[in-house]
Amino acid sequence: MIDLGISKLALIGAVALIVIGPEKLPRVARTVGTLLGKAQRYVADVKAEVNRSMELDELKKMKESMETAARDVESSVSTGASDFEKSWSEATTGLNGSAMSSGSDLSALGDGSFPTYKHPKKNWRTKQTAMPHWYKARTGVRTRAQSGAARVARFRPRSTSVSPR
Repeated sequence: MIDLGISKLALIGAVALIVIGPEKLPRVARTVGTLLGKAQRYVADVKAEVNRSMELDELKKMKESMETAARDVESSVSTGASDFEKSWSEATTGLNGSAMSSGSDLSALGDGSFPTYKHPKKNWRTKQTAMPHWYKARTGVRTRAQSGAARVARFRPRSTSVSPR
């Protein structure tokens, strides 16, 4: 790069003062400063864009490697599952007839029939909440919860203020 020391900057400043003049020098310096700032921001934006594109390429490579690893795992699991199914069927070939005939529940399941669904008894809470509000009010069922302090304040007898004469 260009090596600019203090002596070289002083020389450039002196030449600019002589060529441009003392009246226009501050305006030119401001213009040069803004242009240099814009150039630095542009270079920083370009660097950031290049870094983003490099990171994107790395992420794409990582995604591809993860997909291939997932495919390898999937294929190994599927081959392992087929091997397990083969060994399971070989191990249980002699057990099918003897195990099903020993228990009455297992023989029912061996026929392909399943136990029927039995509905549970009705829930008394469901039945109680199905009462209409007018019936609850008539029979005195509480419909709103109330704290103890609120209940005391509600049912406290009102004090009649009798003024002594």
